[in-house]
Amino acid sequence: MPQDALPVLDARAAALRPLHRLWRWLPARPRRALLAYGAARLAPRAGPRPAIMGPPCGVVVGGEVTQASGLGEGARILHASIAALGVPSWLIEAGLPVPGMPADEAAPARDLSMAPQAAPLILCVNAPLLPAALLRLRRARLRGRLVIGFWNWELPVAPATWRAARDLVHEIWVPSRFTADAIAALPPRAGGEMPRVIPYPLALCPPAPAAMDRAAFGLPGDAVIVLVSFNLASSFARKNPLGAIAAFRAAFGDRTDRLLVLKIGKPAHYPEDLARIRDAARGAANIRIETRSFSSAARHALTACADIVLSLHRAEGFGLVAAEAMLLGRPVVATGWSGNLEFMDDASAALVGYRLVPAVDPRGVYAMPGAVWAEPDIAEAAARLRHLAEDAAAREALGARGQAAAGARLGAAPLEAALRAIGAMAPACGAR
Repeated sequence: MPQDALPVLDARAAALRPLHRLWRWLPARPRRALLAYGAARLAPRAGPRPAIMGPPCGVVVGGEVTQASGLGEGARILHASIAALGVPSWLIEAGLPVPGMPADEAAPARDLSMAPQAAPLILCVNAPLLPAALLRLRRARLRGRLVIGFWNWELPVAPATWRAARDLVHEIWVPSRFTADAIAALPPRAGGEMPRVIPYPLALCPPAPAAMDRAAFGLPGDAVIVLVSFNLASSFARKNPLGAIAAFRAAFGDRTDRLLVLKIGKPAHYPEDLARIRDAARGAANIRIETRSFSSAARHALTACADIVLSLHRAEGFGLVAAEAMLLGRPVVATGWSGNLEFMDDASAALVGYRLVPAVDPRGVYAMPGAVWAEPDIAEAAARLRHLAEDAAAREALGARGQAAAGARLGAAPLEAALRAIGAMAPACGAR
């Protein structure tokens, strides 16, 4: 981004802050309903499905591509994967502006007009925000274009508000069968199809760590390091960092040769949640909280420095952190439920048992009648951590099995098939 553009962006963000505060003041449930249904009434409907004509002309991928978020990272991964298959791909900013949110090092946003009118548009924007995202794009540029929603969801049932967005897209793509089942449970769009499962093809564009060792992060070279990496914007309750802290402390107590690193994204936006994490870690010299913003390469380097990657989530639509860790050969300890089972099993990861409980989310995002998620077994998680920490050979073997499994399950085939189905890839195209 040009440096002379920063003052303009800062001014726009400053102007938006009072409106953003007013918006956040509204109760969560009516706020989401207003955004979903209100914007959907104004957003352009998906017209008749465009016919596939002529040679492939590429694909447009849109989303919050300049933000350090899971959906933003998913859009960037999808764009890079499509390009790696030899298909022309354009990346555009289609998320909503969020004042004060730090940007990732993503490719610069582009206007939809830079892509051919016949190029399909894949919007990595979840259903509640998709109508508003479409309103930001010119209707003329959407007319006659195949529009696909790439959605991610973390519970077995999708919110009723998601129905409003289905008439705005021709297809729905999802990264896991878990998410597909949740969305398929909603009444189908007239003439619509079931969601197409396309796991993020991370093996096609595997994580590339920066040349940074433990010393670069100020980490000891002789400790067994357990890494927990998550974004507070992705739901404190769902990511369950307090469960991870409890499991680590139960496994290792105050041992100085064991270190828990909590890599936390978006800490400034959720100070109360960060305070709860600090309270849970208080007095533990072997727990370190890392809140600095890193590039993708630096984040991958931190993962590569860890001995074990821990995810005691209550629900995942996919689980990018765990998938990337496995591709880097890191052994993963994870809750054995939800979207992460798309690429891991008992042979390739240390899966932790759980019981299903009502989903209780103070932020209200996952507060739905009948919704459940997993409560992982802290004692079992502690036992798995102890076993791996004490047996370097077991860590190496599990990491190798996880790397092989993720490489096999997160390849290009589902994406290739989907691109061919929408006419974006010629039969002879694709990486081999």
